[in-house]
Amino acid sequence: MKIGVICNGHRYEQEIELILQLFYDELTVTFAREDDPVPQAPMDMEIVTSLTRASGMIEATATATVPLTRQDQEQDREQETFEARYQRPHEADSGMTSAAQQTETRKQEKQALKHAVLQVMEQVTGRPQSWGILTGIRPTKLLHILREKGHSPAEAARILREDYLVKPDRVALLEEIVERQFEAIPDLNQLQGKEVSLYIGIPFCPTKCAYCTFPAYAINGRNGSVAGFLEGLHYEIDQIGQWLVQRGLGVTTIYFGGGTPTSIEADEMDRLYEHLARYIALDQVRELTVEAGRPDTITPDKIDVMKKWRVDRISINPQSFTEETLQAIGRHHTVEETVEKFRLAREMGMDNINMDLIIGLPGETRNHLADSLSQVGALMPESLTVHTLSFKRASQMTRNKERYRVAGAEEVEAMMEMASSWTKVHCYRPYYLYRQKNILGNLENVGYAIPGRESLYNIIIMEEKQTILGLGCGAVGKHIHPVTGRIERWPNPKEPKAYIERFRDLVAQKIRDLDEMYLDRALQNQ
Repeated sequence: MKIGVICNGHRYEQEIELILQLFYDELTVTFAREDDPVPQAPMDMEIVTSLTRASGMIEATATATVPLTRQDQEQDREQETFEARYQRPHEADSGMTSAAQQTETRKQEKQALKHAVLQVMEQVTGRPQSWGILTGIRPTKLLHILREKGHSPAEAARILREDYLVKPDRVALLEEIVERQFEAIPDLNQLQGKEVSLYIGIPFCPTKCAYCTFPAYAINGRNGSVAGFLEGLHYEIDQIGQWLVQRGLGVTTIYFGGGTPTSIEADEMDRLYEHLARYIALDQVRELTVEAGRPDTITPDKIDVMKKWRVDRISINPQSFTEETLQAIGRHHTVEETVEKFRLAREMGMDNINMDLIIGLPGETRNHLADSLSQVGALMPESLTVHTLSFKRASQMTRNKERYRVAGAEEVEAMMEMASSWTKVHCYRPYYLYRQKNILGNLENVGYAIPGRESLYNIIIMEEKQTILGLGCGAVGKHIHPVTGRIERWPNPKEPKAYIERFRDLVAQKIRDLDEMYLDRALQNQ
């Protein structure tokens, strides 16, 4: 799809393009301004956008002109025009600095333009957008922020519907999730400053799935040895562990991700947990999760090690219960193996197991999802995370789209509705939600759990309520300033070889940054 956009009275090109991307997978946008020549190349659509400010109001308009088919042109119509207009009061707080007022004005202008463009594109395509003008990945965080600013639940819901154009069913979903989050973690808003959480990245997998862009390297590959990586990880745990003890900070949750953390051997897992226990009272950690996502990595001795060290939540992820799908996406394990390893974990006492399913995998339809949900129902894990397939930029699937045919938007939406209805019938409740770029149908990923079995880490990471320290390959720490609340990302190298070569310098720099951040809190408390 080629779209020419003329911008009158504004320069908010990026915001407009983000809205247009909600409607088209393959998109080329050419921008011009009112005093520039109109793009000469043939366009599938032309949109004129205008922004005006007068008498305390901001007004945005969008007019889309679409060439008609030859059949319609024979009826003396060469094009069809759609229009949308949006007005909002220009609210300026007299107590703001001039810089803050300018920032707020730009925010309101962007919002007005996105309103107009979204509404005109819904007319053109006939495709309503459930999430309105929201293009970020954390809608629940927005609802938390609105309530923290003093808005009542009803007022916050109104703002989501009217200011952000979120459809009522999605607003209701966000409200349910936020309420359940506070049931799972009553002190969610008081976690920051007292404790931290840890994410520990193990970058190895038996094979890399076609949709994946997570750090996932062959266990016997050439990109650094397991032994060399674990040496670096032990060192990082030592240094960060000592820092936590010196600062008097506890640990709320620990999450082993990757890759597949259960790709390493049982004795290697044992030594890793033993290292953690030198600095962290594991019996006081609220939740310790291990992503045992690949069933082909789970063995009785590894489950024994996890039980020994009080791992209280694991994930065994089928993604699909269709054999052909597993082979097509490179999982290299069978449906039977998924069921077998799930039952093994159950028999050995693992009583909090999550499973992941992905909606929209190549070749799958509602019938395939119905079968997968039926098989999940026979096992009844404590939680089920329903992902919508996302074409991640660096994945094999994105690089070779012609080989991976996926369902259209309507089918994917129907599959999401099917999954949502199934969870209600089986007494699962939604407790966290996030979105991704290039996600099919502009939908979402939702975590469901039997009440009382929600993943605390998933809530904390998505709502950004607490500092999370990232250790190991591909781990991205989120350091939240204990005074200002500013969030700083701290990524570790993704590749084992790079991590092995640099871990000492990286850990030293990370601790210097943390010292500087937490010094402000110490000074404030004096």
